[in-house]
Amino acid sequence: MSRHFEQAEGLCEQKDPATDGFVFNQTMLRIADPVRSLDFYTRVMGMTLLRKLDFPEMKFSLYFLTTGEDFSDISDDEAKRTAQTFGRPAMLELTHNWDDSADTTSYHNGNSDPRGFGHIGFHVPDLQGACKRFDELGVEFQKRLEDGSMNNIAFIKDPDGYWIEIFDAQRVANLGS
Repeated sequence: MSRHFEQAEGLCEQKDPATDGFVFNQTMLRIADPVRSLDFYTRVMGMTLLRKLDFPEMKFSLYFLTTGEDFSDISDDEAKRTAQTFGRPAMLELTHNWDDSADTTSYHNGNSDPRGFGHIGFHVPDLQGACKRFDELGVEFQKRLEDGSMNNIAFIKDPDGYWIEIFDAQRVANLGS
């Protein structure tokens, strides 16, 4: 019996026990202006800042954001909270190099040549409601629900131009079938 739920060329059947306990922890995006990016991710996307780390000698800051409703397990002790941050699955790490600003810096979002990174994604329980709210908040859309043949996903852009896929997990249940 396979350890994978699907078959694809290149899969390794035997999981190395040395990888037990590995947790996919973070995706990092560079940001030009922490004020506008933190506003976007906390106000528009509802994320919570779990930990901020400043590195004055190297002139950069890291902001670790997460989703969720109950953070009662998160410690007030900074060292413990840092360990919790780095052990938690699916964090968004925003990195601000202090010499970067919105006026002087733009980042490649990976969706034009040379292609690479494409987007991050958020499940929302009410797809139409979320898209209506994004519209009301003036969020830029890359793709609206009614655009193209995939009308069960939308793409918005964050302040640095990174794409964010918006979907309802129930509505994408039949993708690929």
